[in-house]
Amino acid sequence: MIALAKKPPLLNINEYNPPMRCYMKPILSTAALGLTLAIAACAPAPTSSVSEVPQRGASTVSTLPAMKSFSARRGAPVFRSNAEITRDFLDLSFQMESGRKLPYLTKFEGPIKVGVTGGAPASLERDLAQLLSRLRNEAGINISRARSGEDPQILIEAIPRRKLQKAVPQAACFVVPNVSGWADFKKNRNRGVTDWTKLTKRTKATVIIPSDVSPQEVRDCLHEEVAQALGPLNDLYRLPDSIFNDDNFHTVLTGFDMLILRAYYSPQIHNGITRSKAAAVLPSLMSRLNPRGSASRSRNADVTPQAWNRAISASLAPRATPSRRASQAAEAVRIAQSMGWRDNRLAFSLFVQGRVTLGQKPQVAIESFVQSGALYKQLYGPSVHAAHVATQMSAFALSSGQYETAVKMTNEAIPAARNSENAALLATLLMIKAQALDKLNQPGEARAVRVDALGWGRYGFGSDRNVRARLNEIKALTPRRS
Repeated sequence: MIALAKKPPLLNINEYNPPMRCYMKPILSTAALGLTLAIAACAPAPTSSVSEVPQRGASTVSTLPAMKSFSARRGAPVFRSNAEITRDFLDLSFQMESGRKLPYLTKFEGPIKVGVTGGAPASLERDLAQLLSRLRNEAGINISRARSGEDPQILIEAIPRRKLQKAVPQAACFVVPNVSGWADFKKNRNRGVTDWTKLTKRTKATVIIPSDVSPQEVRDCLHEEVAQALGPLNDLYRLPDSIFNDDNFHTVLTGFDMLILRAYYSPQIHNGITRSKAAAVLPSLMSRLNPRGSASRSRNADVTPQAWNRAISASLAPRATPSRRASQAAEAVRIAQSMGWRDNRLAFSLFVQGRVTLGQKPQVAIESFVQSGALYKQLYGPSVHAAHVATQMSAFALSSGQYETAVKMTNEAIPAARNSENAALLATLLMIKAQALDKLNQPGEARAVRVDALGWGRYGFGSDRNVRARLNEIKALTPRRS
């Protein structure tokens, strides 16, 4: 079974904020966000072609600053109850994303060596070294880079994205067991060799990543796919603090993820253990690994119905029509509300509804974002979840000439984007802030913020062309006349 990494599409400003003929009218109160946002009640105007965007706000940056990157840092402590974490461990470890059950847990035994082959980009070695260091120090896994002549248990192969997606459409990257490299995978993919449910233990695995994407996309693939090569193969939408969640708000392994992997590689969780036996040993193991979780209250988490999963998947399907995506997002919200959820699943349903209705129903989109952002803040405070919502809302504020509001929103979101090590999100927020500062006649501060944004943009978006394209998209949001 191939575990696909579904990386979040980068925000397309033009997609959710098409050129419009507008009159200004306050249409809702965002008291939940501590702001009142007057936005445009608009009728869509004919959408400009992509080639017209730079003409509306061409970048004046001739040379980009050096690429910025994140220093290695430990994941944040886990503050959820051990009863919850135990349930999460079992659901992550004994089921595939497809719903297929795993009869027993499998893992590597002994030292684990990681090798790299193919056209790996220059940024990979640094990010891989940081990842392996974190896995050793935080998860207690005996894992290191393979030296010359050593056979790796985990092989990372970088190939062109077009080649990757020709074999596995719509995959950003993936991991398969029992093969050593791309050629071995191609030869054995239809022979049952790569079926995770048939493993009795893990001896080798190959992580396939694209070689021609941004450094951040490469790093995100390393974190998710190496983690799945080592441990759990499932994703759960209910998890607010994990990379094992298809909402993709977390792009690097979190403190929760490291705790799960530390438990996974504890001697008490041996290779071939069944779910029932794991459930028996996990409470005492979690009490030892996470003492603070023993005193935390457990929240009930009901089973997520397949109808909700299908609605979310359909609303995010890249080839679906806008009306189909909107109707499926509305269905996801309806199911979440009917289930009585007040957790990550309802907030994400509302976020998705906002994303897919931006171009057609801006009123619905804004109301969805306001509700989603308020719920995320209520649940998790100024988190990366709220930062994603703030990116959308600050773009609306910028496009409607509310520059002080845009600055306030971005200021609130930037620390979470930085702490989550999401350079693409951080660069976008900084670009919005810089544009708003320009319009507030603060050119010196705007220039400094924009230089910071461009450095992060080189890591988050990759090529200079992509960085300038994002900068121009944000400049194009600014009204010609306030």
